[in-house]
Amino acid sequence: MLQIVDLNKRFGTTAAVDGVSIDIAEGAMVGIIGRSGAGKSTLLRMINRLADPSSGRILAGDVDVASLKGAALRKWRAQCAMIFQQFNLVKRLDVVTNVLVGRLAYRSLVPSLLMQFTAAERALAIRCLERVDIAELALQRADTLSGGQQQRVAIARALSQQPRMILADEPIASLDPRSARMVMDTLARINRADGITVVVNLHDLDAARTYCKRIVGMRGGKIVFDGTPDLLDAAAVRTIYGDDVSAETGADAGFSRLVATEAAARADAPRQLAN
Repeated sequence: MLQIVDLNKRFGTTAAVDGVSIDIAEGAMVGIIGRSGAGKSTLLRMINRLADPSSGRILAGDVDVASLKGAALRKWRAQCAMIFQQFNLVKRLDVVTNVLVGRLAYRSLVPSLLMQFTAAERALAIRCLERVDIAELALQRADTLSGGQQQRVAIARALSQQPRMILADEPIASLDPRSARMVMDTLARINRADGITVVVNLHDLDAARTYCKRIVGMRGGKIVFDGTPDLLDAAAVRTIYGDDVSAETGADAGFSRLVATEAAARADAPRQLAN
């Protein structure tokens, strides 16, 4: 279990994350939603220790992640893989080498600098690409791939780390709907098949409700909602996004469908009682 206790991150006088406490069970798939600037990305970056907390604790079992340094911190980052909105691939390298980059945390300095990998590691990379259905692209340069394909390479790279947890920061924000669905299907399949904990930041309400059994809503650096998808009604969405749910949040379409569904249910209730 991952336990986050009174976690804070301040930039000057601004609280990006403000007193967040949350437990995330092993093997869970959790969606975090909220406006841009709500603190979602900062929270994930602190869990991975790409950003240091101003105060608070991040506990993975009996390990205080917030205090890790050196080799212990590199080990944690290997176990807690990160996927980014912009893929973060080395575009001039081929796909399989990009996947192998995920193994660098386990290697000493000289082999890492020379990008030297064993046959066993290369076999692992191919298996990871098979898991995300793009093994046939292993020798293709990363910059020749579509956005959805690049994101699946990033997922394969995360898998090559053999992680306990995957943190995905807006992994579908820059993708078309078909590619977004394939990426989310892939993350959900890995979560179910491998029992890897997945925590994913999302703007898309429909994706959050479809793929995540637990949804956490953030606003102003604080958690303002924590529940199952069926509890994410129109009132809860307004609590998270405010009354002006807009296109800027990426949540307006899902919100509109949610309101329409609730209105239809209310209209249908009298007919059901009459029957």
